[in-house]
Amino acid sequence: MPVAFASQSYLDAIAAGGGRPLVLPAIDDASGALARLDGLVLTGGPDLAPEHYGAEPHEQTAPGSARRDRAELALARAAIALDLPLLATCRGLEVLNVALGGTLEQHLPNRVGHDGHLTTSNEFVEHEIEVRTPGPGLPAGVRRVYSYHHQAVERLAADLVPCAWAPDGTIEAARHREATWAVGVQWHPEVGADLTLFEALVAAARARAQAPTKTMSANA
Repeated sequence: MPVAFASQSYLDAIAAGGGRPLVLPAIDDASGALARLDGLVLTGGPDLAPEHYGAEPHEQTAPGSARRDRAELALARAAIALDLPLLATCRGLEVLNVALGGTLEQHLPNRVGHDGHLTTSNEFVEHEIEVRTPGPGLPAGVRRVYSYHHQAVERLAADLVPCAWAPDGTIEAARHREATWAVGVQWHPEVGADLTLFEALVAAARARAQAPTKTMSANA
């Protein structure tokens, strides 16, 4: 039977970062669901269907649930509209980019000439990335990350600013130009011991939740 689930590693990372994780099913009323939350994580997963960015499927593209595609594209747009703290990881970055008008490179090895972002052993690949344009939760510098993807950003959406790159030129992270806290990374920050991104997300969510509600003046 169809199920709605999230990897335990994401839930553990959110909890370790100080947050309380809740799993959202693939629903149509994205803004209604997000109105009850303080932050959002878009997780990794199968390929996004190329029809969402106007491309024909590559032979290596393997889309997952059409329902999930629709729901997560709507969630990404709604989170930006609500200025909800957003962390988009792996597929999540791809969803965020497409939701805002960008496109995807459907099979990365065709360009870079190697399988350094995804192996055939069903294990995460550790590799180097460099943050050149710091963003929320993304201090400048070189670090090691864990990846599991064969697709990546091709044309970056106009509302996103690239932050980090792999040595082969692949965009590894981006932030939203206007949002208070909206970051996408191509790697899996829930893998390994570095909780910086999750701690920063939870801090942003807590600050938003504790901010005084703006009300209109009687003379406005």
